[in-house]
Amino acid sequence: MDDRRRLVLASTSAYRRSLLERLGLPFDCAAPGVDESPRDGEAPAETARRLAQAKAAAVAARFPDALIIGSDQVASLGALRLEKPGNHANAVRQLQALSGRTAQFDTAVCVLDAARGTARSRLVPCRVTFRPLSDGVIQAYLRREQPYDCAGSAKSEGLGIALIERMETDDPTALIGLPLIALTELLAAAGLPVIV
Repeated sequence: MDDRRRLVLASTSAYRRSLLERLGLPFDCAAPGVDESPRDGEAPAETARRLAQAKAAAVAARFPDALIIGSDQVASLGALRLEKPGNHANAVRQLQALSGRTAQFDTAVCVLDAARGTARSRLVPCRVTFRPLSDGVIQAYLRREQPYDCAGSAKSEGLGIALIERMETDDPTALIGLPLIALTELLAAAGLPVIV
């Protein structure tokens, strides 16, 4: 692997950037500009996988010799998709709906070798069971952490962990938005081992 190969994260997410920084590799970020709307009849896991690949592909044209990382997460509670709440009132409603229930977070990651035109991807599901949450706990939590840019309205890497009873996943970083265990495997397969 050429040490000068560029690594690009196809995302403007501060959460994904922070996660990727853990690997100690130099990288750039680029906005993919992809329509993230689900298709009719598309399962959440399928949406996540498709969008992770689409984000990487959208950025590849600007970085023709780079390895591009695309990632996407779709959260759902039964048939209901959980979007980023955007404000306090929506976050209250989300947490009330999640109280004592289990949500599914499907996170996909794709590594696209723009020079070779090859892509590899993984889907990492995470089931999150929330504790029963009183309105007082919900209000106190939201006032302190204001997770209005997080689907599910809770930051598991912060105080939101106190709202969670159990997580079932192969990779806890998937819940934050970029599954690093899967990503390190994909980077190694593309010729960029994280530890050498």
